[in-house]
Amino acid sequence: RIAAAAAELADREGLDAVSMSKVAGGFGVSAMALYRYVPGKTELVELMVEEVMGEGPEMPEDADGDWRGAVRAWTRQCAQVYAAHPWLLTATALRRRILGPRQLRWLDAALAALEPTGLDGAQRHRVFLLLIGLVRNIAQQRADHEEERSAEWDRLAADLLTRHAERFPALTRAIADGAFQPDGIDPLECGVERILDGVESGIGGRD
Repeated sequence: RIAAAAAELADREGLDAVSMSKVAGGFGVSAMALYRYVPGKTELVELMVEEVMGEGPEMPEDADGDWRGAVRAWTRQCAQVYAAHPWLLTATALRRRILGPRQLRWLDAALAALEPTGLDGAQRHRVFLLLIGLVRNIAQQRADHEEERSAEWDRLAADLLTRHAERFPALTRAIADGAFQPDGIDPLECGVERILDGVESGIGGRD
């Protein structure tokens, strides 16, 4: 209950808003009362991560060797968790730490989805790092996006490139080709497919 309440607070106000005293206030008790269950905020954040990760992804049971479909399912569900809880980016910053059982289930499911490829353990783990990196990168872009600032950036960039196009010819050509215009393509889906294409090219011993 403490972890769930803290996660809900982070969803509403961000991770910085979470404190032992604020969470305790939601239960009508003092912060000292919470210390009977959780040693401090560091441990609380770890429990919050476990809370929102759930019991792990729901992987297709009838995949029958369809490792690409299984990886797509894993990545899509992982992205949904990050989208629902943007504070996970900070709470799970990549560093050496012990993962909880629910986080380990996600890792286990990703590695299992890749087993039919025949890639060895180290190769499958590298693919996992690419996938989770893609999920986190897109989640960060969405968390940082502000419509008003984005529009202002577009205006300023267009003005600068109009005046200095000769200094940045490749960038100017790319923009003229619509590089920064919405194209309706899901960046997660696009990224996953490119990663899977790379994995497929590596099957059979090619790295």
